[in-house]
Amino acid sequence: MTNQSPCESLPAGNEDAIDSLNQQILSAKEASLSMSLLSEADKNLALELMERELRESINQIVEANLKDLNCPDNADLSPALKDRLMLDSERIMGMAAGIRQILNIEDPIGTVLEGWVHPNGMRITKLRVPLGVIGIIYEARPNVTTDAIALAIKSGNAVVLRGSRQAWNTNLAIMAIVTRALKQTKVNIEGIQYLRDKSREACKVLLRAQGLIDLVIPRGGETLNKFVTDNALIPVLGAGGGVCHTYLDQFADPQKAISIAVNAKASRPSVCNSCETILVHSSFADSFLQDLVDELVENKVRVHGDQVVKAKCPFVELATDEDWAKEYLDLEVAIKVVEDIAEAIEHINFYSTGHSEAIVTEDIDTADIFKRMVNSACVYVNASTRFTDGEVFGFGAEMGISTQKMHARGPIGAKELCTYKYIIEGNGQIR
Repeated sequence: MTNQSPCESLPAGNEDAIDSLNQQILSAKEASLSMSLLSEADKNLALELMERELRESINQIVEANLKDLNCPDNADLSPALKDRLMLDSERIMGMAAGIRQILNIEDPIGTVLEGWVHPNGMRITKLRVPLGVIGIIYEARPNVTTDAIALAIKSGNAVVLRGSRQAWNTNLAIMAIVTRALKQTKVNIEGIQYLRDKSREACKVLLRAQGLIDLVIPRGGETLNKFVTDNALIPVLGAGGGVCHTYLDQFADPQKAISIAVNAKASRPSVCNSCETILVHSSFADSFLQDLVDELVENKVRVHGDQVVKAKCPFVELATDEDWAKEYLDLEVAIKVVEDIAEAIEHINFYSTGHSEAIVTEDIDTADIFKRMVNSACVYVNASTRFTDGEVFGFGAEMGISTQKMHARGPIGAKELCTYKYIIEGNGQIR
């Protein structure tokens, strides 16, 4: 994997470039009110045209994406980042389908969350409203460009995007297609800003736009997340990585357990909802551990095991302490044998990044303990962690996966890009 930061340095003294970035952000802020006033019909028409233009421009996007994939600067990207960067016709059609799904969800804006009448006769209503201006900094994943724009439009927000240099050509091609679609609608195009600057300073300008950007969402690896949290002067909503676990309990159905664990690891290892550590109850290890390891190896997974696993399967690599906290994002997994569910939960809550965890068990009480005591955003019983995804959850797409506990957790959809305000209606009441 490249050791270069997702944001490179801007030459000192480039005030014109900084002024240009600030102007783009200011334009988004000025357009945010008109974005919040769009009707549901206006929003849905915009999304419909975006979807159509995307489907009709597959070749244009693939051509731009090939330029990025073949760029010498991207030669040292990890397999995980290359997989996230790559777009083919199937993935582009998936992006279009995501827009269609966002189009079909209920408009979140204007929903009355609750309401009551005060004893003095005032009516108090809690109303869902847009946040205002959303900033998003993301690496490699060009599909985020359409996801973010579609979700921003649906939630009545303006958006400022800062994609990575790795996907530069792809993102610019997508932006041209989106702009072509939106110019045919009532969406204020100034409310959709893509920062066309590859420098680190572009990220910093976005992160320090106090009073202009209401929330920034980082979508990338640990390097990007650290850069954002170290430099942000505005609220951040993001992920701390995807060290996800699957616990195979003593009451697990063996066939189900092995199937879920292998799927969670091997179906697409480059994504943040893939399993990085499998915890195995000692009784399960006595009978089915070998079958689990064999199935993983058959799927080309490199296995790191603790002393117990190593003793039973000598060909695996001995796990180190670093393996329990590692997000491999590759066909690698760590396996640890535990004595009971208490040890499993203790391990998960210590090493987890708060993303997604799963238990495989046929015992209702054990499942209930796991659900109540595991402190992650998404907790699964007898299902793969690979389902943590905005589209799968019915959101159409996501701005990212939040592992935080405030405001939003898990997939960030249109509702999570909203806040609320209180409307108080009276008839001359005074205090």
